[in-house]
Amino acid sequence: MIRRPPRSTLFPYTTLFRSEVLKYFKKDLEKQKVSFPKVSEPRKIGYRFNDDLDRIFNETIELIKAFKYSRYTPILYLKNPDPQEIIGQRNMGRFMKILLVKRLDSSFPAFKNTLRRFINSYTHFIDMLDDGSVYISKKYSNKVYDLLENDDEQEILKLIEEEKVKKYKADEFSLEFRKDLESDLLTLKKINSLWLNVEDDPKIDQFKEILETDKILKQKDSKLIIFTESKETAEYIESQLKDRYGSEVLSYSSKSSAAVRDRIIDNYDPNCRRKKDDLRILITTDILAEGVNLHRANVVINYDIPWNPTRVLQRFGRINRIGQPRPVHIYNFFPTDQSEQEIGLEACAKSKIQAFHSTLGEDAQYLTESEEISSHEIFERVNSKEFLENGGEGEADPELKYLKIIRDIRDNDINLFEKIKKLPKKARSAQRKKGQPESLITFFRKDKLKKIFFAATGEAKEIDFSRAATILKAEARTKRAKVSQDFYKYLDKNKEAFKLATTETVREFKQTGGRSNETALIRVVKAVQKFQGLTDDDEEFLNNVLVLLNEGTIGKGRLKSVIKKIKTAGNNPLKILYLLKSDIPKNYFDSLGRTSAYKSSNPREIILSEYFIKGD
Repeated sequence: MIRRPPRSTLFPYTTLFRSEVLKYFKKDLEKQKVSFPKVSEPRKIGYRFNDDLDRIFNETIELIKAFKYSRYTPILYLKNPDPQEIIGQRNMGRFMKILLVKRLDSSFPAFKNTLRRFINSYTHFIDMLDDGSVYISKKYSNKVYDLLENDDEQEILKLIEEEKVKKYKADEFSLEFRKDLESDLLTLKKINSLWLNVEDDPKIDQFKEILETDKILKQKDSKLIIFTESKETAEYIESQLKDRYGSEVLSYSSKSSAAVRDRIIDNYDPNCRRKKDDLRILITTDILAEGVNLHRANVVINYDIPWNPTRVLQRFGRINRIGQPRPVHIYNFFPTDQSEQEIGLEACAKSKIQAFHSTLGEDAQYLTESEEISSHEIFERVNSKEFLENGGEGEADPELKYLKIIRDIRDNDINLFEKIKKLPKKARSAQRKKGQPESLITFFRKDKLKKIFFAATGEAKEIDFSRAATILKAEARTKRAKVSQDFYKYLDKNKEAFKLATTETVREFKQTGGRSNETALIRVVKAVQKFQGLTDDDEEFLNNVLVLLNEGTIGKGRLKSVIKKIKTAGNNPLKILYLLKSDIPKNYFDSLGRTSAYKSSNPREIILSEYFIKGD
């Protein structure tokens, strides 16, 4: 089984596997004369709440804890709710709680605007209930989390307000519904009254100050990316900085125009032909955390608490890349209060984060991809240089270790490599392994879908490549054992599990005409495909490049640049392959996975099986 990690983990090398790349591919980096940029220690920035603001903050937290989100969970109040809809409604309540807490952390203007929208929504809903009928849409629940991630609060509320799906009479709801709606509305108005006269904003004041005084940030050649959870916060920061920095500052969100995006590329993408330097401070939501090259920038600032440490890696990965000539820096904002001088910035910041975290309760898992992370861990992780450098991994990824073994075989024993690659389908073997129960590992394929299943006692389960490789590992002197009849019992388990897990997606491949550069690159790709040392994933990558070339997806400038670099590679197919993977951005391939899907007639295939006999 010849398998390679996803292209994005190796070409180009990314922050996510930095430590593994250095461990297993140090010689490659030295040979290609490339290196990772130097990572500075993360800088913690605290902004103080004065006594009055601290009181307002604490009262707000307590009021949010008492909030029931009844407007957004009406089905839970039906006298006879559909059990299948209850989970979706509970999730909706969680989503809206997350939205409210995120806005409180993000900026005061964003929080106030969200409060106003919540109040309007509750008021209209109560009026609708008083009119005797309630209209509820059941289709928005699956969309809301994606909209929340994209900071599209208005679209969320628009979906919630839609009156297109089902009409309920007011008497179909329990008496508690009206009671909780009024209680929630009163709570919102209390919170709103607390913030009504708050004009001070210590967070933006602190930001303005460090922009003027911090040695790194005030340098004219520094390019900054400020990440925030809220589009409104991004626009607010831009408005606050315009007087001082003019056109050098720009905000971007999912609602921004193509012209704004083009200006960002001109200023932040090192591969852009039309490089400009008229933009120095970019404020954006996480919509730019992926998909656009931004590593002309050398500073990332997290304006909001980065609840999900993985999101921090994605943000920082925008600048921490090979090809970055300067040291890279990260700054994290945390709320504190007047007691900072007594108990220290970290303790104060942790207490504030804990206030958010405890308010969300189990819903905090939605912010951390179901990973149990305490407020203490959030603070420690995002302010750890080691965490940023190692991509959050404590140990090297074993998948890269096995990749190196496979690559060494390819480079040093091409005959063995080809023998492994050409093993017949349904090949099977057996070994007696100490400590390993009677069991079976089976590698399946259907079209481009590849999965590994493990069957022992109980039901078969899917396992990843690293786990499978660890189990399969054997010494050269290990003798092959005889496959017994019990093999088929376990094979049936794995086949059934794979059948249930199979999804059938295929790509349509159209042959279309190409211009000279496309035709030239097609010839190069087809020549590389003849090289015997390719892995299955290499071959799939090259096939996908041919799809892009035949469809005319790759732009003229990109084509010209790729061909120019390939000319320097001579006839070395591996170097050409590396250049193709390095110079054709991942987002070009995204559309391939979304093309029309239909049921494939190709059968499910058993590729390899290894049967284990319990050792002594």
